[in-house]
Amino acid sequence: MRFRPLQDRVLVKRIEADDKSPGGIIIPDTAREKPQQGEVIAVGPGGRDQSGKLTPIDIKVGDRILFGKWSGTEIKLDGTEYVIMKESDVLGVLTEGASARKAA
Repeated sequence: MRFRPLQDRVLVKRIEADDKSPGGIIIPDTAREKPQQGEVIAVGPGGRDQSGKLTPIDIKVGDRILFGKWSGTEIKLDGTEYVIMKESDVLGVLTEGASARKAA
């Protein structure tokens, strides 16, 4: 099934958190918090300003983003869970640092 968000909404697939804590303790599913990072799967065309002019979205498909804990609406498409949210709910885009690129 294909999905195209409307206006300034984005479709995000959550990036799963690690099963272990930094100290090596295994965290059960019931105690694990929902991740606040995700990958953008689809974006809408953008919102409209007061004059009716289309304002494009700054986020692109494939971007890794950071969003609020309670942002968006959870939906399920073809058995996969996604979150759909407005562009204003996105806190920022995650990028690799210069040191990570040099090491690769």
